[in-house]
Amino acid sequence: MPDPIEVRKVPIEHVTDASGLAKLIDDGVIEADRVLAVIGKTEGNGGVNDYTRILADRAFRDVLVAKGTRTPEEVAQVPLVWSGGTDGVLSPHATIFATVDPAKAPKSDEPRLSVGVAMSDVILPEDIGRPAMVEKVAAGVREAMKIAGIEDPADVHYVQTKTPLLTLATINDARSRGHDVATEDTGFSMDLSNSTTALGIAVALGEIEMPRADQIHRDLSLYSSVASCSSGVELDRAQIVVVGNVRGIGGRYRIGHSVMKDALDTDGIWEAIRSSGIDLPERPHPSDLKGRLVNVFLKCEADPSGRVRGRRNIMLDDSDVHWHRQIKACVGGVTASVTGDPAVFVSVAAVHQGPSGGGPVAAIADLG
Repeated sequence: MPDPIEVRKVPIEHVTDASGLAKLIDDGVIEADRVLAVIGKTEGNGGVNDYTRILADRAFRDVLVAKGTRTPEEVAQVPLVWSGGTDGVLSPHATIFATVDPAKAPKSDEPRLSVGVAMSDVILPEDIGRPAMVEKVAAGVREAMKIAGIEDPADVHYVQTKTPLLTLATINDARSRGHDVATEDTGFSMDLSNSTTALGIAVALGEIEMPRADQIHRDLSLYSSVASCSSGVELDRAQIVVVGNVRGIGGRYRIGHSVMKDALDTDGIWEAIRSSGIDLPERPHPSDLKGRLVNVFLKCEADPSGRVRGRRNIMLDDSDVHWHRQIKACVGGVTASVTGDPAVFVSVAAVHQGPSGGGPVAAIADLG
């Protein structure tokens, strides 16, 4: 049986601020050596050259090294998944997952939060956007489930990944070895990496069969309801964090999920919160949460039809502001209106992650 989990959300007050993590360790809430993963939002542009992700990564890893006994090489294996871009009211923050001593955790036979982390095999530049990447991600997800003690895929409610994207350097590397790549557009490769990863998650959880190469990033009927995929320049494998519930593990926390059918679907967010174990009235209000919601995690996508609820929008035609930033700000505002807290995890490029034009939602509740 894996150890129970402590999960806390901390603000990031400037781009290299890891003081929230340091305080949790100093206050004895978590131990540095027990930190399993960090999932956070940074304040950069969210693009290929968003180096705020690297800065935050360095700051948080430095704290784990300074306040624990793990070597820098060991800390380098801890998945720190950073999603760049806090457009609109979104606020930079980090959600920290750590194991706790079972003797110190509340006992419960009810489903409680469990986390498994794994790294995939190296994802080569020529793998991105192709079945080889789907297979490597699926294998990593299955490994993370074993580590979490989750046997039934239905008990998985959230899978957060970080995968490599393409840069000019990695494109040239593939060419030097006699390979081509699925795209030479480095910006688009972010979306393609995310969508290919999502299909790997869906395959691992039995949501879909292994897709054909021509279905990747094209057949929008294929998706995972629990995948949340980000990509960046700072790694060459899939960092995989599987979050679900296990009976008998103990602890205070539980996770649930649902999907947003479109960018305005607040009911989808509330359903995820209900799924996490928080009782709510028929027409809930943020005040009904009473501090029990730790965080929500969402993926979003501009609807490829260019419409939301029958009304036309111009996100996909706008040459001034990329639609990534527009939909992120939109869904961030919708989500904050539900939670009453703008420090929510909203990430973009959600092809194969939830229904087209919508996206998956996961919610973690403190039931202590």
